[in-house]
Amino acid sequence: MAGRNGRTVRDLRRANRTAVLQRLYFDGPLSRFELGPATGLSSGSVSNVVADLVADGLVEEAGSVDSDGGRPRTLLRVAPGSGHMIGVDVGETRVRVELFDLTLTELARAQRPLEQQRYEVEVIVDHIRSGIAEVLAGAGLAPERLLGVGIGVPGIVEHTPDRGAVVHGQTIGWDAVPLESLLRAGSPLPDTVPYFIDNGAKTLGQAEMWFGAGRGARNALVVLFGSGVGACLVTPEVEHGRAVEWGHLTVRVRGRRCRCGALGCLEAYAGAESLLARWREEGGRVPGGTDEETALTTMLAAAYPADDNAPDPVALAVLEETAEYLGAGLSDLINLFQPERILMGGWAGLQLGSRFLPAVHRHALSYALRHPAEKVTIELGRLGPDAVTVGAAILPLADFFARGGRRPDPDPQSPPPAWHTALQERTPR
Repeated sequence: MAGRNGRTVRDLRRANRTAVLQRLYFDGPLSRFELGPATGLSSGSVSNVVADLVADGLVEEAGSVDSDGGRPRTLLRVAPGSGHMIGVDVGETRVRVELFDLTLTELARAQRPLEQQRYEVEVIVDHIRSGIAEVLAGAGLAPERLLGVGIGVPGIVEHTPDRGAVVHGQTIGWDAVPLESLLRAGSPLPDTVPYFIDNGAKTLGQAEMWFGAGRGARNALVVLFGSGVGACLVTPEVEHGRAVEWGHLTVRVRGRRCRCGALGCLEAYAGAESLLARWREEGGRVPGGTDEETALTTMLAAAYPADDNAPDPVALAVLEETAEYLGAGLSDLINLFQPERILMGGWAGLQLGSRFLPAVHRHALSYALRHPAEKVTIELGRLGPDAVTVGAAILPLADFFARGGRRPDPDPQSPPPAWHTALQERTPR
């Protein structure tokens, strides 16, 4: 039966379960007494919801705390083993697959290196499938127990009714690749386990906003600095995050050719791939046969030697120029979106780390308008190289929350809120 606002009793029950689960997840352990004001539910509703969640094995006791003059209050928490998710990062140097429990504790991982950044669709699909099978076997987990598989990919992701998630990855040669359909064909997973596919910068941003350096911020930009560059925008209007193709902002008319095919993109100057290419062009000695991460490590060692040797002036000059391009690119984001926080992640951003960030910060402030520049902080992300996989695993977790802690419902007549709605409704403090 539907009420005046169109919500059924089932919708209300699901919303109440979602509210309790999310509060326990982000703020727990909590007592039933604390859950009332935290969720806005009556004590009776809290008791009923908690009883349901305990019966479903989703919530468990976590000790007790003294009350004011009464009996000790039982603390509750989300049961870690009550759900499992897989996060996949289709990165620039490897495909990383990780299995997590419901509290995002890693249980198993698998990695597949990419040779010379080769993004053949069949190879990537095979890497994802075999990685999923490996982590499930490593943890001894039956595939049907998964809540879902989240995947972060480079490029623009379009969700279609007939082919599922379709990836438009111009920089990697993917033109409308029906990734979800390809994964489903011959998948090691049953059809009841859903795939959630989104842009990698967005999953990185979601992870930092929920569990990393973005917690508590309402206006933030999370920048992914790897072979190329990308960004995720989080504002009150788009709390679940929106991928921004920042790397293809034009910074120089008739400039260097970007891997997307255009001229003068930021990525053609500020991505690690172009950074290393410019070092080679200036005579830098990049060891043959090494991957980008190793090559960048070599360049950093040359520019910032650990001993008393003089720095390589060419490597240092290229890095300083790259810092200026990145800072100028960040200034555009500051002027356009006026964020309170900018976070830098990605494997190259983490490698360059504290040596590089002060120069980027300085250039960003010099190019940006003074008023928004005075209000922004720029810092490194805190979740390390696993941030994209953690963010990808958040996608099935958010869907689980949106369903009130229930697995996908085979009844199509009453679909729950989409997973991105759950992301939007709850940005942790």
